[in-house]
Amino acid sequence: MGKMMLLPNKLKELREQCELPQRKVAAALDIDTATYCKIENGNYSPRKEQIIQLSEILKTDKDILIKLWLADKVYSVVKDEQQAGDILNVVQENMVEYGK
Repeated sequence: MGKMMLLPNKLKELREQCELPQRKVAAALDIDTATYCKIENGNYSPRKEQIIQLSEILKTDKDILIKLWLADKVYSVVKDEQQAGDILNVVQENMVEYGK
Protein backbone atom coordinates (compact mmCIF):
# COMPACT_ATOMS: atom_id res chain seq x y z
CA MET A 1 0.00 0.00 0.00
CA GLY A 2 1.18 3.53 -0.75
CA LYS A 3 1.50 6.32 1.72
CA MET A 4 -1.74 8.18 2.37
CA MET A 5 -1.08 11.87 2.85
CA LEU A 6 -4.36 13.69 3.21
CA LEU A 7 -3.12 16.41 5.56
CA PRO A 8 0.21 17.16 3.84
CA ASN A 9 -1.49 17.50 0.45
CA LYS A 10 -4.16 19.81 1.89
CA LEU A 11 -1.59 21.95 3.72
CA LYS A 12 0.42 22.45 0.54
CA GLU A 13 -2.72 23.29 -1.43
CA LEU A 14 -3.88 25.83 1.17
CA ARG A 15 -0.42 27.38 1.55
CA GLU A 16 -0.17 27.87 -2.22
CA GLN A 17 -3.67 29.40 -2.30
CA CYS A 18 -2.57 31.87 0.38
CA GLU A 19 0.62 32.52 -1.63
CA LEU A 20 2.78 31.90 1.43
CA PRO A 21 6.29 30.48 1.21
CA GLN A 22 7.07 27.51 3.45
CA ARG A 23 9.49 29.64 5.47
CA LYS A 24 6.71 32.06 6.50
CA VAL A 25 4.41 29.24 7.61
CA ALA A 26 7.32 27.68 9.51
CA ALA A 27 8.12 31.00 11.20
CA ALA A 28 4.47 31.44 12.23
CA LEU A 29 4.60 27.97 13.80
CA ASP A 30 7.96 28.76 15.41
CA ILE A 31 9.65 25.79 13.73
CA ASP A 32 12.40 25.67 11.15
CA THR A 33 11.61 25.49 7.46
CA ALA A 34 13.07 21.98 7.15
CA THR A 35 10.61 20.70 9.76
CA TYR A 36 7.69 22.35 7.98
CA CYS A 37 8.87 20.79 4.69
CA LYS A 38 8.77 17.40 6.42
CA ILE A 39 5.15 18.09 7.46
CA GLU A 40 4.17 18.89 3.85
CA ASN A 41 6.04 15.83 2.59
CA GLY A 42 4.32 13.54 5.09
CA ASN A 43 7.55 12.71 6.92
CA TYR A 44 6.63 14.44 10.18
CA SER A 45 3.30 14.62 11.97
CA PRO A 46 2.48 17.94 13.59
CA ARG A 47 0.91 18.18 17.04
CA LYS A 48 -2.78 18.99 17.35
CA GLU A 49 -1.94 22.50 18.61
CA GLN A 50 0.06 23.06 15.42
CA ILE A 51 -2.91 21.92 13.33
CA ILE A 52 -5.06 24.56 15.01
CA GLN A 53 -2.36 27.19 14.37
CA LEU A 54 -2.12 26.09 10.74
CA SER A 55 -5.87 26.52 10.30
CA GLU A 56 -5.51 30.15 11.39
CA ILE A 57 -2.38 30.79 9.29
CA LEU A 58 -3.93 29.19 6.20
CA LYS A 59 -7.41 30.66 6.80
CA THR A 60 -9.33 27.39 6.86
CA ASP A 61 -11.68 25.49 9.16
CA LYS A 62 -9.67 23.77 11.90
CA ASP A 63 -12.12 20.85 11.95
CA ILE A 64 -11.24 19.98 8.35
CA LEU A 65 -7.51 19.88 9.14
CA ILE A 66 -8.05 17.93 12.36
CA LYS A 67 -10.12 15.32 10.49
CA LEU A 68 -7.38 14.89 7.88
CA TRP A 69 -4.69 14.75 10.61
CA LEU A 70 -6.61 12.04 12.49
CA ALA A 71 -7.36 10.11 9.28
CA ASP A 72 -3.64 10.03 8.49
CA LYS A 73 -2.91 8.80 12.04
CA VAL A 74 -5.52 6.01 11.80
CA TYR A 75 -4.22 5.02 8.38
CA SER A 76 -0.66 4.76 9.70
CA VAL A 77 -1.87 2.30 12.35
CA VAL A 78 -3.92 -0.01 10.10
CA LYS A 79 -2.25 0.34 6.68
CA ASP A 80 -0.22 -2.85 6.92
CA GLU A 81 -3.06 -4.99 8.24
CA GLN A 82 -4.66 -7.38 5.75
CA GLN A 83 -8.08 -6.66 7.21
CA ALA A 84 -7.72 -2.85 7.38
CA GLY A 85 -11.13 -2.26 5.78
CA ASP A 86 -12.83 -4.67 8.19
CA ILE A 87 -11.07 -3.06 11.15
CA LEU A 88 -12.24 0.41 10.12
CA ASN A 89 -15.79 -0.91 9.62
CA VAL A 90 -15.79 -2.32 13.18
CA VAL A 91 -14.62 1.03 14.53
CA GLN A 92 -17.28 2.89 12.55
CA GLU A 93 -20.05 0.53 13.64
CA ASN A 94 -19.04 0.89 17.28
CA MET A 95 -18.83 4.66 17.05
CA VAL A 96 -22.36 4.76 15.65
CA GLU A 97 -23.56 2.32 18.32
CA TYR A 98 -22.07 4.42 21.12
CA GLY A 99 -23.26 7.71 19.69
CA LYS A 100 -19.93 9.13 18.55
